[in-house]
Amino acid sequence: MTTEPTKTAEQSLFDLTGKVAIITGASKGIGEDMARVFARFGAKVIVSSRKQDACDALANDIKAAGGEATGIAAHVGDMGQLKTLVDRTIETYGGIDILVNNAATNPVFGPSLDADGVAFDKIMLANVKAPFELSKLCYPSMKSRGGGSIIMISSIAGHTPDPGLGLYSVSKASLNMLTKVLAKEWGTDGIRVNAICPGLIKTKFSQALWQDEKMLNHFIRNIPIARMGTTDEISPMALFLASSASSYTTGSLFYADGGTVI
Repeated sequence: MTTEPTKTAEQSLFDLTGKVAIITGASKGIGEDMARVFARFGAKVIVSSRKQDACDALANDIKAAGGEATGIAAHVGDMGQLKTLVDRTIETYGGIDILVNNAATNPVFGPSLDADGVAFDKIMLANVKAPFELSKLCYPSMKSRGGGSIIMISSIAGHTPDPGLGLYSVSKASLNMLTKVLAKEWGTDGIRVNAICPGLIKTKFSQALWQDEKMLNHFIRNIPIARMGTTDEISPMALFLASSASSYTTGSLFYADGGTVI
């Protein structure tokens, strides 16, 4: 008869065994890496993005590696689909302990003067309203389970506006304040709400900022560490915020940006 090795106190701090986590925008980039890390640390992961086949592909990959995951497609701009996402998660795993609002959009790049109301509405819908609504949908389950952790994936653009990212910056500044509002209102229910503000991370989402060498060099000149970040440099921070290691942490903004905002 074999027994599993006993976890050290430090390992137990980051243990997510038995926890149920929803991650939006999880089929690629930062979301994908977080899904893999959460599953490795014992969480039952709901992989969510717009396309079911992409969700299933990652969920199957996680299961093949010994983790537990289920793919549930949802467009964050559709409130009905968000409700279905929460309902199906509860049906599948019994409740929700962790929510990562990672999905975001930025359909325009350029001066704010050139942007129109359609672009503004689309950005605010995906980047602010969707995290607000999804957090509210998860609230009853988290409260009934004694608490939970909500993690907003924001951006340093919410701290300092970047050229060409005006409306995106507005949306992320709004998300930062939403983080603080929910943290203050829901703290007595045991629900912690924090935000991670990445800098330039090499993903498909940020491709417009790093695929051009001249633009990339412009950004790197302002990064003390003098390089882009990678997705696996964001996931450990998310793990900290999802786990009991951060049990006294709420309403905080964590910058993972190589020192850009210094």
